[in-house]
Amino acid sequence: MLANERLHQIYPNCITVAEDVSGMPALCLPLTLGGAGFDYRLAMAIPDMYIKLLKEQKDEEWNMGHLTFTLTNRRHGEKTIAYAESHDQALVGDKSLMMWLCDKELYTHMSILTELTPVIARGLSLHKMIRLLTHGLGGEGYLNFEGNEFGHPEWLDFPRAGNNNSYWYARRQLNLTEDPLLRYKFLNDFDRAMQMAEEKHGWLAAPQGYVSQKHEENKVIVFERAGLVWVFNFHATQSWADYKIGVGRKGGGKYRIVLDTDAEEFGGFGRVDAGTKFFTRGQGWDGMEDSLMVYVPTRTALVLALEEKT
Repeated sequence: MLANERLHQIYPNCITVAEDVSGMPALCLPLTLGGAGFDYRLAMAIPDMYIKLLKEQKDEEWNMGHLTFTLTNRRHGEKTIAYAESHDQALVGDKSLMMWLCDKELYTHMSILTELTPVIARGLSLHKMIRLLTHGLGGEGYLNFEGNEFGHPEWLDFPRAGNNNSYWYARRQLNLTEDPLLRYKFLNDFDRAMQMAEEKHGWLAAPQGYVSQKHEENKVIVFERAGLVWVFNFHATQSWADYKIGVGRKGGGKYRIVLDTDAEEFGGFGRVDAGTKFFTRGQGWDGMEDSLMVYVPTRTALVLALEEKT
């Protein structure tokens, strides 16, 4: 508390972040309100949830309610930094998120000159969806951990007696995004587009997203935040055409695509035309004032913005 007080007195623009798993109350409230004075706390349950899902469950067993609950389970007024993975996952003994998704095929099929196998296609799709869902719903800040932005394939291991004091894995291969023949560039380009979209629309500074749908059978999550509509289809085999979702803007309008995880520029299949417009129907749905009909392919997420009110 004293350190936070002095830091903010001496450096008014500094940011302090608490790494806490106890759920300590008032950790991010100001000292004047009896808090500890941190600006943000890390959402440490989120990356653990993703690794647990990938290690222990099949894709069709993922629980949409559990996903949304974990991502939104934070106290009102205490800002949270969300992230999909950190050193806890990347250090030796565990695997990076991309390694859990693709395993050994990262070494044989990440070149665009090789076949896009089902394993790599799944890995690319889910890696983008996981990051976008975390960014959009998980908190008031977002953390990329040393290569997570492009799906770094390997773990971290510092020199120690157990590895003969080797420096081989004490590295991050940032050069992987610079090779035009490797698919890592697609994940990196998506991360850039996601960050630029946030800078434009400012969803991290907006109130927590409102989840209007978490459909277990369809594996669909829909929520609104910062005036944007977010649609996630985690179904492994089923694309949804003319899928009805609720939107909160009464009076009607036309929506456009802001982000599409399946876009070809991000290593996807380009199944949704980037120029597609979605028109409200004047019918409430899922407790929302209006609704849209969307096409959301398997393992794809769309972010929609109101382009024009009618």
